[in-house]
Amino acid sequence: MEKKRIIIMGAAGRDFHNYNVYFRDNKDYQVVAFTATQIPDIEGRKYPSELAGSLYPDGIPIKSEDELPSLIAQENIDQVVFAYSDVSHEYIGHKAALVNNAGADFILMGNNTTMVKSKKPVIAICAVRTGCGKSQTTRKVSQILNEKNKKTVVIRHPMPYGDLVKQSVQRFEKYGDLKKHECTIEEMEEYEPHLDIGNIVYAGVDYQAILDQAEKEADVILWDGGNNDTPFYKPDLLIVVADPHRPGHEVSYYPGETNFRAADVIIINKMETADNDCIEMVRANIREINPSAKVIEAASPLIVDNPDAIRGKKVLVVEDGPTLTHGEMKYGAGVMAAKKYGAAEIIDPRPWVKGAIAETFKKYPGIGPLLPAMGYGSQQVKDLQKTIDAVDCDTVVIGTPIDLSKVVKINKPAVRVQYSLQEIGKPTLEEILNGF
Repeated sequence: MEKKRIIIMGAAGRDFHNYNVYFRDNKDYQVVAFTATQIPDIEGRKYPSELAGSLYPDGIPIKSEDELPSLIAQENIDQVVFAYSDVSHEYIGHKAALVNNAGADFILMGNNTTMVKSKKPVIAICAVRTGCGKSQTTRKVSQILNEKNKKTVVIRHPMPYGDLVKQSVQRFEKYGDLKKHECTIEEMEEYEPHLDIGNIVYAGVDYQAILDQAEKEADVILWDGGNNDTPFYKPDLLIVVADPHRPGHEVSYYPGETNFRAADVIIINKMETADNDCIEMVRANIREINPSAKVIEAASPLIVDNPDAIRGKKVLVVEDGPTLTHGEMKYGAGVMAAKKYGAAEIIDPRPWVKGAIAETFKKYPGIGPLLPAMGYGSQQVKDLQKTIDAVDCDTVVIGTPIDLSKVVKINKPAVRVQYSLQEIGKPTLEEILNGF
């Protein structure tokens, strides 16, 4: 039987996982290439032979998604597998039309094909969009479990942007491990808050190998999802966070709607700052789409280390990068803090943006007068620092999950905005975890 020739569309995460668990040793398929988007500087590399397996001694090339139609024609591709997240259903439809027009089948792989079963209980924290509040939810769940003397190991959705072989299985226990593994800003934003509260974190590329290692030291596996992707592990409890600042997105984005439909628990977060009509829209969609889910209503109160540095000042707001870019948010915790504490003006950084940061604004023109903390590589980090240095402002308001001053030297006063999850009424996470 002739092998089906495959391209996997991805962004250095879900695509590699789908390959590893389904295609790597599957003699019915020939994976010709990966394509890459969303994340800079991935294309032009290879998925290495050490990870690709014995069927691919030369590895697998990673191409730009822009090349997809020509690749389908040149390589006689039978099927294209879509394997990245946080895109609208309309976006998916356009990609399907492009692929079908080029002559190939368009494939979305399901949970039964891609989820790995653990020997330990798995609690998964996912969301309907990037920036809903997964991180503070995961930290809250881990704290509750730790108080019950359950050894919790966090496994984080992948962000492997460097040497994929070295990054195959990564374990983070100390802050020094962040430097050891040459983490980007995006990785540190996810790992550092866990280390702050004593959690061990795993991440990498090969999620079966990661699970095998994590199970040796865990009573409970806590999946910390990325974007609005579905879990890589079959969850025994799936908690999904929705955002009433983007009502309706829970049923119009992929694969966030899959999470929304599958959730055992749905958290409506950020209720303290959302409009009542928007909250009610999310509630109505829960009643229609997943009426059996338990619903927790919650806030994410802000914690600012020095509000006086904001009050009456011209501020530059630095927000989480992915939330502003493919997450499409027009504001984050930094903006909320600037307004709450009476900033005189939020300074638009665009007249001063440098290098790779300027390229980010060109790619995502809807970002607006905020600075995304992009740091996928050393050049982006340097350009981020140059941009912050150049902006004419009194104070830098840092709305990213990490202490950005550890990564870039800020040449003006800076304040850090943090946030936690706070349930409103009942049920609470603790009550649900007691039942679990």
